[in-house]
Amino acid sequence: MVQGMRKIFGLCLIAWAAMLFAETGIAAGAEGLPTNNKMLQPEGLDYAGIYALRQIDPNLAGSGVNFAVVCRSITYLDGEPQNDYRPDTQHNCFAGKNFGFYDQGEPPAAVSAHSTAVCSVLFGEDSNAFNQQVEQFHFEGVAPHAQADIYEFWHFLINNVFPGFPPVADILTADIGSQFEDWWTRGIESMAEHHGLIVVAGIGNGSDAYDPLLYPGAGANVIGVGVVDSVNIDDPGVNLAHFSLAYPEHSSFGPTSDRRCKPDIVAPGNCLVARVSDPNGYKTSGDWSSFSTPIVAGTIGLLIQKARQDPNLSDAVSPEGGNCVVKAVLLNSATKLPYWHKGQLKKDDDHTAPLDWIQGAGALNAVGAYQQLIAGRNRPSEVATTGWDLNRLEKTDKSKNIYKTTIKEPRDKFIAATTVWNRHYSDFYPFEPMPEKDADLRLELWAIDPNDPNNNYLLDYSDSSTDNVEHIYCRLDANHTNYKIVVSNNNIGDPNQTATSQTYGLAWNVSNAPESNSIFWYDINGDGVVNDSDFVMLLNNLLASRKSPDAYVVGDINTDGVIDINDIQVFFKHKNLKADWYGD
Repeated sequence: MVQGMRKIFGLCLIAWAAMLFAETGIAAGAEGLPTNNKMLQPEGLDYAGIYALRQIDPNLAGSGVNFAVVCRSITYLDGEPQNDYRPDTQHNCFAGKNFGFYDQGEPPAAVSAHSTAVCSVLFGEDSNAFNQQVEQFHFEGVAPHAQADIYEFWHFLINNVFPGFPPVADILTADIGSQFEDWWTRGIESMAEHHGLIVVAGIGNGSDAYDPLLYPGAGANVIGVGVVDSVNIDDPGVNLAHFSLAYPEHSSFGPTSDRRCKPDIVAPGNCLVARVSDPNGYKTSGDWSSFSTPIVAGTIGLLIQKARQDPNLSDAVSPEGGNCVVKAVLLNSATKLPYWHKGQLKKDDDHTAPLDWIQGAGALNAVGAYQQLIAGRNRPSEVATTGWDLNRLEKTDKSKNIYKTTIKEPRDKFIAATTVWNRHYSDFYPFEPMPEKDADLRLELWAIDPNDPNNNYLLDYSDSSTDNVEHIYCRLDANHTNYKIVVSNNNIGDPNQTATSQTYGLAWNVSNAPESNSIFWYDINGDGVVNDSDFVMLLNNLLASRKSPDAYVVGDINTDGVIDINDIQVFFKHKNLKADWYGD
């Protein structure tokens, strides 16, 4: 009955709005990062900027970087994994690869279609690839020249996590997850803290897959990755090249049970991937976090390779907090997709929730992350408008690190700043949290008047009591050219805290105001045309936001913090808008 009433109301509102607003044929603008090279697959890497990064620095292919890839066995008998976890090394895209394999040794190891697909996105390379739907292409994974060890999940838990013995790797990436924190998820976080290991894991596949946030991706010291959907169109040539939004149906979203923001970042998941038991075969993967995760992990591998090539960047890969720098660089450079907002949908910027509950800091931007990294380390004092730092903060009431910068033309400019630090865990089973050692950092952005200190004011701040990430994304004041970023402690008066210093990574950059002409402000279902089906989704989301204020829904088109009649009015001004790829 209620659903029927909604439909009737929706149809009436469509008719009413059609009378109020003239239908328009506005040309669609860019819907995301550029996709320029149609000869390369997977095109999701193009969307994320990885192929463009390779054009900037052709040597970046993962050389000298070591990955530990944890893959689950597909088959279980009486609760025992049957060792079918390996990528199909007979596939053409793995020719010449020398993977290491770690498992229990019995039963005999077998291949996994899932592992084959994941590893092809990370390490695959095939100059003569073919698929009937897209014809000839060059297949090139994110880090085809990297070294990789592939671990069976339970073997990894028993032989690495339980004894606290990290793999010999720069990056650990995992395609497994549990909805509950457990000793092994804390053990992985302990590895990140104590050994500087960078850990990347999928956050889960959303409500359609009945996935809540999954650990270890939901862990504080882990980079949790969500999914940006392909556009909603049947043509595989278009579907593989263009991407829309992160949707709760396909990408699990926060907050966690302790109110931390997750995921940290989102990336495309739908790729052409290697098909198991078919050396020449490729198939589409679908919009799953298992395939967005290797795109993010591989990009980190490229950043590590670059940092090792330049002594001036070496602190970014330090075992003492370098993983915090890498995470800060990755999040700070991410591209905000339509509807990005902090935490809960409301009128004011959410100062206590640093990230969007489904986009995290935004969509992976490999070129932006590279530019952020090579800007170099800037210590507290006068700094450039783009940079990063690896530093420590003492737990005293006067302990602050201040970064001052001058922006000559602040009009229509935004500043992003991100600080990251590790939570603390015991380094032996069951890897209990050690909250008495944890810091609670605060990040502030001040506008400064060098001629009159009375005109200084706090422009923005991020101060979560639960997250170990703080993030600011703020429009600059056109009347101020001088700014300072302040990192400080916020729990110095807590008698339960031990007086230890905290290592943190910080990244910041200044950019132009974001583009506001994406079709996905109005094409809510991502099918390339703004029509009545989008309006029905907008209406349903409006009703859902009224019924459940905590629900994550899109539709606040005018970004005033609420979905209402004003958004409906804006929507109908863009009725019949079509994407430039629609009908290709």
